[in-house]
Order: sequence, then C-alpha cells, then structure tokens
Amino acid sequence: MNSKLRIAFIYHKENPFMTGNHFDNTYYNFFIKAFKRNPKLTAINFPTGDKFDCTELKDDFDAVLLWENTPFGMPEKIIGINDLKIPILCRTGDPSWAKKAKKFHEEWNINHYFGFYPESFIRQLYPSDFPYRTIFYGLEAQLYENLTPFNQRIKDKILLTGAIGNTKLRSKLLTSLKRNYQGKRNIFSKWSALQCYALRTKCTTLPYVDYTTTLAHEYINDKYPLLLQKYASSIAATTYHANIKYWEIPAAGCLTFMEVTEKNNAKRTGFIDDETCVYINESNYVEKFSEFLETLDDPKWEKIASNGRKFALENFNNDVAVTSLIQLIRDVIKEKELE
Repeated sequence: MNSKLRIAFIYHKENPFMTGNHFDNTYYNFFIKAFKRNPKLTAINFPTGDKFDCTELKDDFDAVLLWENTPFGMPEKIIGINDLKIPILCRTGDPSWAKKAKKFHEEWNINHYFGFYPESFIRQLYPSDFPYRTIFYGLEAQLYENLTPFNQRIKDKILLTGAIGNTKLRSKLLTSLKRNYQGKRNIFSKWSALQCYALRTKCTTLPYVDYTTTLAHEYINDKYPLLLQKYASSIAATTYHANIKYWEIPAAGCLTFMEVTEKNNAKRTGFIDDETCVYINESNYVEKFSEFLETLDDPKWEKIASNGRKFALENFNNDVAVTSLIQLIRDVIKEKELE
C-alpha cells in the first residue's frame, strides 16, 4: 500500500450538503475541504447522476467511500460495486433511516461504517455484524478564531438554537396515538422533533433563554460561530445521542450547558462536568441555569468555557477526524487482505 491513500468518494451531484452553499456546511467542510488539506490522502470526488458505473474507477484506488447508507444524496444504482476488490466504507445516515438502510448494506457491499454517533446507539439500530467506528467530525478550526472575549458577551440570556418539537395539544395527542398504536412505538414518534429534542423544547419556555430556529437568522452556514460568540452561554440538548452542537458551542468559547444522560451517552464525548461544560438533564436544568445567572461574575464560568473551547478544538476538529478516518481505512484494508 502506498504511503498516500487514494479513495473514491461517491455521492449524487444534486446532494445539497455537498454544494458548499447549504445552510449546513458540516459535511462539505469535512469531505471536501479537510480531505484536501491532508497530505496523506488523495480523494477523487465522483458526483454522479442516478447511476454510477464502477468501471470508472479503473482499479486506481485503495478504497471507496460512500456519502451515506440511504438513498438521500446517493445514486439510485451503483453498477459493479460488488465486483470491486477494494473495501467500501460508508458514513451512517440519519438514524430514522436505519431500518430501510439495511438493504444497502448488501446491495453496496459495505465493509465498514463510521459517524459521530456512539457505538452503543448504533447497536440499537443496526445488526451487530455491521462494523462501525465513532469518528467525531464537524469543526473547521479557522471559523472559531478571533472570538469576542467572554466578558464582553451577552450574559443574562442563554442562547438556544436548532429544531424543537411542536408542543400544541393536537400534536401531543397525535404523537401519543402514534406511540400507542397496536401497543408499539413507531418510527414517527421516536424520531419526531418533540422526542429527539425533548429538553431543548422545554428550555424554550424559560424567559431568559434566547431561542432561534436554524433558519430564522443570518448566521447560517459558516457564519454560525458568529452567532455563538455573541453569548457567554448556550445549550446543547439531544435525547438519543450527542450531535455537532456538543462541540460547536464550546469551540465558540461559550459556557456549554450540555444534556448528558444514560440514554444519550453524551459522556462518550469526553466533556467533564464543571471542568469543560455543565451537565444538565430534565430534572436539574432550571437549577443549573439559575446558578449561572445568579453568579454571572464568578470567574469559574469563564474558566469552564475556556477549558471547553480548548478540548473541543483539540479533539473535534476536521483535521483530527480525517486522520482518524485514514487510520480506519488502513485497518479495513488490512482486514480485507486477510480474507
């Protein structure tokens, strides 16, 4: 194997996340920008139509990388992929697609998966014989430079962004009916915003929480850190697993109120309560917010925020993630050679 890996990256040419112009540039920054920066990797992009013929690869690659294991952002057919002698790796797509995604495991002959979900969460969705490795990606470090100092930010409000659930009575009733239909909790209830962001939704009712939806402001795309740095504190809260907000917020120098529970396994990220963030849950979040708001000038808050920023930038930046992915690809190549 050459010291420099050559991979073929396959995705649909109309995949909005790979344009660089989407409101969420997480994937573009990782797969396009960070890949190009790494001297040990040559990634050739294959933005395709509805069909891709693997004869285009011409035996010139060490591995194939697929955008994700769902029809979204991918060609409908990948001709000849089962005839390839090189490993196929794939990012895991949205969890709500897990059941449907299983068919692509065999259809696309996938050898290994990766994503920023904890393995314990993946094992709830996919069969145990689906190899998976957690790789935290998403931070473009240069977007988090020259930040507003902590003591010059808004302190008496706590920022909250992202999707929330519909708490209207009709929505609650519909969700309840869906959960209890035939005694089963179906996919619509489990993956509704109200279920995925239960604590985040509750936080919006507090008068000192400044809430904004993702698209209700100008700070989309690579401008998101500019919104974060206006505030001394912000909330990262998800029900099932930690998402990118868990490292974007501390990277921007915010004191991060981080939902950490047994269910979401957010401890897996490595952030430590009262050292690099403040843990919250549905039982104590009001108490934790009040402690901060009643002691705004306590220097410990800035120290926690500073420690969190350092930890996030060192461990969750895209360059570290690409290095981890390269190691995964090399490990899978070795495994395939032993078959």
